[in-house]
Amino acid sequence: MGMRIGVISDTHGLFDPALLGHFRGVDRIIHAGDIGDGSVIERLEDIAPVIAVSGNIDDGQSNSFPFETVIELEGCRIAVRHIVYEGGKITKAAQAFLDREQPDVCIFGHTHQPKIGWIGNMLLLNPGSAGPKRFKLPRSLGMLFIRNKTRRPRLISMSDRAEISRRS
Repeated sequence: MGMRIGVISDTHGLFDPALLGHFRGVDRIIHAGDIGDGSVIERLEDIAPVIAVSGNIDDGQSNSFPFETVIELEGCRIAVRHIVYEGGKITKAAQAFLDREQPDVCIFGHTHQPKIGWIGNMLLLNPGSAGPKRFKLPRSLGMLFIRNKTRRPRLISMSDRAEISRRS
């Protein structure tokens, strides 16, 4: 049957209404940290069930999520952690997490740089930042399609300017 998973990170408190269209019909949403405001998760939950981790800006918030988690969807182990890369290298803590968990997919954020890569048979997916535009990096999100343990990632560009709306 398969699953469509919306992948998002680094919203920094911004829920862009464009997410409603991008994530329409997904089975799950994974948020890889730097949520910034609990209302972002609430709005995402209106679309599909959300799995989230905390990022470095989320520390101490009442809606805190774990800093890392591993879930299984469609027979694939998916590790989610906000900080995996810093300075262009996998951090020691992230490497220890990946060595311990042996995931099929690692979803992460923090760098605001969209990335799809592979280490051996492990898919690495950073959806980039769906929050306010920062630096010269594009705003983006990701999709992950899993069927019969086959993993197909995709990056989706977003407008540089988020549409601003109030929740009705």
